[in-house]
Amino acid sequence: MKVIFMQDVKGRGKRGQVKDVPNGYAQNYLIKQGLAKEANKCNLNTLKRVEANEKAEYEAQKAAAQEIKKQLEADETVVELKAKAGSDSRLFGSISSKKIIEGLDKQFGIKLDKHKLELREPIKVLGYTNVPVKLFKGVESKVRVHVTQEN
Repeated sequence: MKVIFMQDVKGRGKRGQVKDVPNGYAQNYLIKQGLAKEANKCNLNTLKRVEANEKAEYEAQKAAAQEIKKQLEADETVVELKAKAGSDSRLFGSISSKKIIEGLDKQFGIKLDKHKLELREPIKVLGYTNVPVKLFKGVESKVRVHVTQEN
């Protein structure tokens, strides 16, 4: 019996895959547990529509990430932050990814998740720093951060 897997089944198939399995296994286990559906015309058409929708959504998210990348890589996109510092230009505190994200939102209206910033450790010195950002699978950019001394 041909079935469409609705979830990954170890050793049998992955989600969305159409495969031929023994009748008893399909009826008594896969279909009853909701792990698969019978592969008839209606279900195959539904599968094609779902795959097309997922692909379109993926492409839309990737396009949005590309747009954000263009904004981040523009020359005027430099996040200006102020912090208290000592005479040796070391900060008394540090600049975390949360502060950088807040600065991006306030200054440029770019909303990002703080987990997308790949800041290994907080910024602890004055000056310019490039912070890598992973926006989407295969779409990466850098945010320029300028930390100045607070008066």
